[in-house]
Amino acid sequence: MAYYVYMLTNHSNSVLYTGVTNNLERRLYEHKNNLLCNNTQNPSTFTKRYNCYKLVFLEQTTCVYSAIAREKQIKGWTRQKKNNLVETLNPEWDDLAKNWV
Repeated sequence: MAYYVYMLTNHSNSVLYTGVTNNLERRLYEHKNNLLCNNTQNPSTFTKRYNCYKLVFLEQTTCVYSAIAREKQIKGWTRQKKNNLVETLNPEWDDLAKNWV
């Protein structure tokens, strides 16, 4: 099974949200539609509050423990270090999921 560590941002790239999932497409749908994992609405989530919808970074692994550890590692970093990580994969901060259905 694949696990993904990902980062979302808003239109101005002013905030970053870091998460982990085993189904990236479903999880992005949930973020974009303000749904919790059980498909119930939650208007107070971080991604809703800051309008984080743009996928700017992702890493894949086959180990859930590695994915969770990496998510925690990234969350502990400074904003500049997170920016540098995004820019290694995505220097233009494009939405990596813009062409997904």
